Amino acid sequence: MNARVARRGHPVPCYRDIRNPSRFLQNHNQTSTARTGKADNGARSSNPKPHSSATVCKYWINGNCAHGDRCWNLHSWFRGHAVSPLTKLHQHKKTVTGIKLPVGSDKLFSSSTDGTVRVWDCHTGQCVKLINLGAEARCLISAGSWVFAGVSNTVKAWNIQTAAELTLDGPKGHVLSMAVCNDILFAGAMDGVIYAWSAISDANVPFKPLATLNGHSRAVVCLTGGPGDKLYSGSMDHSIKVWDLKTLQCTMTLKGHTDVVTSLICWDRYLFSSSLDCTVKLWTATQEETLEVVYTHHEEHGVVRINGMIDAKAKPILFCSCNNNSVGLYEMPSFSARGRLFSKKEIRVIEEGPGGLFFTGDGTGLLTVWKWLAESEPKIASS
Repeated sequence: MNARVARRGHPVPCYRDIRNPSRFLQNHNQTSTARTGKADNGARSSNPKPHSSATVCKYWINGNCAHGDRCWNLHSWFRGHAVSPLTKLHQHKKTVTGIKLPVGSDKLFSSSTDGTVRVWDCHTGQCVKLINLGAEARCLISAGSWVFAGVSNTVKAWNIQTAAELTLDGPKGHVLSMAVCNDILFAGAMDGVIYAWSAISDANVPFKPLATLNGHSRAVVCLTGGPGDKLYSGSMDHSIKVWDLKTLQCTMTLKGHTDVVTSLICWDRYLFSSSLDCTVKLWTATQEETLEVVYTHHEEHGVVRINGMIDAKAKPILFCSCNNNSVGLYEMPSFSARGRLFSKKEIRVIEEGPGGLFFTGDGTGLLTVWKWLAESEPKIASS
């Protein structure tokens, strides 16, 4: 963990097959054709149809829509352009709560409330290892050579280089969020406390308890590091707290949301926050060295996760996952709609990958690999 976490926008190492959509596509289409006798692209017919709904057809989901191309509901997992599903990995039994591809690794890690962490081979798309945690995993992060999973009362850790395994005790209740900043591991728990461990060079005890950060009155749902040695935390108490990483003291409390703060990201010069109050807020620093809301984006439903990434044309896109089982895509800074992803249950994880790929995990246990498409690139087939 001595290697610092790569900042958003920095290049990631080149991986062979996960960077090669044609191989994933070939393997996936062979499987799909063998199962159904045809390659189903999951896309709408080129013939216009009288759809008036932005809802995925539940009969199409189950493979028995009698209306076919004349159905008024969507026969696709995406509405818009420039995004296509590449493959689907459905071995988790419950909600996917974390997806991470550690820097320098060819293994993809995913966690779930089914009590497992799965390790996927990026060359084949196959699950090569199943780790039974004995409790629901509520979050998953990676930093340097370490992968961390938050479970009840503990953080589980694995070193992908040495195969060492650790259990970090201390938190009370489920660990709901984690972040690594300045070689310090932070874990937000159900009791409203943020627990901190410092990384040290001792191979036998690589982490030692450092501090507990008290201030929230309810569970700490999300954590993220930011510029200027800052840590931001969002809570079920509807507040966002700003912590100084040098002193580990709270320097500011932001009260702009009226419900649970579900997600936080630092992007460009803004802090983005989402909430079940159906809003995404953009915060920026003032001359008085405080933070104020400069824009509020409204959704029709509660927002459970946000993330930002760059599309195939180098445009910044904000993902807003809502609790109506859809994810809105918005081009920044205008917030113009770029499309919407759909799923059977709400998407709790949105993670950027290498080579124009990104990953989503939903409440059914499905992990989907997506690809950004250039305007001239044909849509990729997927079941």
